[in-house]
Amino acid sequence: MHATESLAMPPVTRLPRPVVIGHRGAPAYRPEHTAASFELAIDMGADLIEPDVVVSRDGVLVVRHESELSLSTDVAERAAFADRRTTRTVKGKEVTGWFTEDFTLTELRTLRAVERMPTLRPLNTAYDGRFGILTLAEVIELARRRSTPTRRIEVLVELKTVTWPDGSGPSLAALAAEELRRLGVAHGASPVLVQSFDAALLRELRARLGENGPRLIQLVDDGAEGDRMVGLAGLREISTYAQGIAPSRRRILQACGAGARVCRLVEEAHRAALSVFCWTLRAENAFLPEQRRRGDQPGAHGDAVADARHLLDLGLDGLITDSPDLAVTALRSHPRQTAAA
Repeated sequence: MHATESLAMPPVTRLPRPVVIGHRGAPAYRPEHTAASFELAIDMGADLIEPDVVVSRDGVLVVRHESELSLSTDVAERAAFADRRTTRTVKGKEVTGWFTEDFTLTELRTLRAVERMPTLRPLNTAYDGRFGILTLAEVIELARRRSTPTRRIEVLVELKTVTWPDGSGPSLAALAAEELRRLGVAHGASPVLVQSFDAALLRELRARLGENGPRLIQLVDDGAEGDRMVGLAGLREISTYAQGIAPSRRRILQACGAGARVCRLVEEAHRAALSVFCWTLRAENAFLPEQRRRGDQPGAHGDAVADARHLLDLGLDGLITDSPDLAVTALRSHPRQTAAA
């Protein structure tokens, strides 16, 4: 992206060209949320890197897919933390494991990252144990360090869920607002955007940081609440506090229909002054539609470039992907990229 191409949304929410967003870095090739994964995503041409954010016991924003640690770290192998294993209710479901809210940042620093999907991505297990847990501040600093006068790397922060052991504690919006202010990125022209599935959290963040706060993206799930959000009234409501929406790839394709070249959902979101991102593009057969698969092995790569190109044809403004290199390949040859250039 050239320096003259700003991703700043207010007051214009549409982007000058589609962007590639490295989902937790480049986890198709390195364990997610590690420095190596984020660095690789940038090297592959991602415009933004996307960390998920949870909270430590001492209120530090740390980068993990969820607050339960056993899938993405070696915590289960640490005898010193065996007594931290517990069961907690998260979003109405009982989850057993080790939770970031029970560990200080110093304790989390002792853990090492492991591949979260070793069956589908066995090559990534070669990196198990090499990298630690990052803070949000470190990811933002990484993006700043890798930015140049002609290429600004931005950070799309996904705020997850905080589940305090005693049921009380500061809200994630309060902690995020405080940290974004401390880092000097709590404004609309900063290189930081914030997304969440939780509309109330985004509204609280907007209230805390004001109308000139960072750009917000409303993530849209595949359930009934998501159905409401993508209706005309829902899109208008979202436009009162956010600058974009991010439905799933599945929802986008279902809304458009097979072989469609125009997508009603995307067009209606654009009319509501909302950019449209899409999650999550993955190259493995297990995540691709039948016509894009190659061979019969779930972990083998299919035609992810064609998949990304189709989504670009439908007018999407951003692709959230585990394989930034493939999305960049699709974008480079796409008419919308050529026109923007």
